Amino acid sequence: MSGAYGGWTPQEPGGWNPQQPGGWTPQEPEPTVELRPPSRWDRLRGSLPGGQGGRGGRAGGGGPRPPKVRRFSWPRRILAGTLVLVLLVGGYATWLYFHASGEIRHENVISDYPGRPAEGKGSNWLLVGSDSREGLTQDQQDALHTGTGAVTGDTSRTDSMMILHSGSNGTSLISLPRDSYVTIPAWTDSKGKQHKESKNKLNAAYAFGDAPLLIKTIEVTTGVRIDHFAEVGFGGFVKVTDAVGGVGMCLDKPIKDELSGANLKAGCQTLNGAQALAYVRERYADPLGDIGRMQRQRAFLAALAHKVSSAGVILNPFKLVPVLDNSLAAFKVSDGTSLGDLYDMFQSMKGVSGGSGHTIVVPIANEDYNVPGVGSSILWDKTKAAQLWGAVINDTPMPAFSAT
Repeated sequence: MSGAYGGWTPQEPGGWNPQQPGGWTPQEPEPTVELRPPSRWDRLRGSLPGGQGGRGGRAGGGGPRPPKVRRFSWPRRILAGTLVLVLLVGGYATWLYFHASGEIRHENVISDYPGRPAEGKGSNWLLVGSDSREGLTQDQQDALHTGTGAVTGDTSRTDSMMILHSGSNGTSLISLPRDSYVTIPAWTDSKGKQHKESKNKLNAAYAFGDAPLLIKTIEVTTGVRIDHFAEVGFGGFVKVTDAVGGVGMCLDKPIKDELSGANLKAGCQTLNGAQALAYVRERYADPLGDIGRMQRQRAFLAALAHKVSSAGVILNPFKLVPVLDNSLAAFKVSDGTSLGDLYDMFQSMKGVSGGSGHTIVVPIANEDYNVPGVGSSILWDKTKAAQLWGAVINDTPMPAFSAT
């Protein structure tokens, strides 16, 4: 064979080659293979079809099986899911608490003074609805029939004043007629001028010295110590009502009043913010006048409290957060009033319409008590009023005559 000697190719390693000493081409050394124990992946791959060892894995069809994947049992899954849910709810509740607490508007309106009534039993809130147009444009004022009253300053007025008392004998919501003839303590105006004690309508105390003088006048007149104060204006009232999706009320007869803008049919219906404001302000078309208006105000506030604390609001974060934001932005409260205090107030308000609740108007002796220089006023029945305030101070059952 050409180029070969005895069947060997000269260039083939390990073959005969006359060019090399001894006639042989030195054989190349075989590469050294470093052995290592098979890895877990090697064993797994070898046990699969097409892997090391052929279709059946290693010879004999055996080979290691793939490791079992440990799975969570259902109880563990439920426990883990519950833990995650608790953490999410807890985080949301914590955020909501601090968010809402930061939205509260505080004012320094309650202060000590010589002769201030001592703390009584139970808790007492003074709730005030003012004629403030704060936050309302002129078009909104016209649409809501709020008139052209002053927004702030020495000429502001209150549309409603109520004491909310809660204690061991249930909850009582007591209306204080704004035309009540009372003694207003000495006070100092914003310019530093001193004013002596005088007789006037209760509403004048708010006009003269805002909430601080109003609170002091009520405390001195009734002997009841006010623990917390909350005030809401026209715009805030509308926003809170709209935020909860309206409030259901049942009317015995239709109400129509051009001054308040009320135009409501008889029967059960849901009032939006504008309708609710007209409903609680209407008095000129009511034969009971201011007394009838106070009755509607108490009924509406109880219904609003039920709606705010209903499951449809509390359990729905997309509704709860706007309700909280609008409610807290609408109210001005006294310093030291916390989110927990406001929650207790709404819970107490719900109790007004319950079996142990009372809605009361201060006992009246004369609804048209005419005073020169003051005008037509409301004169309280001193004896019955004293019994009422004694029940509030001592947290005893309300007098039988007080139920309305």
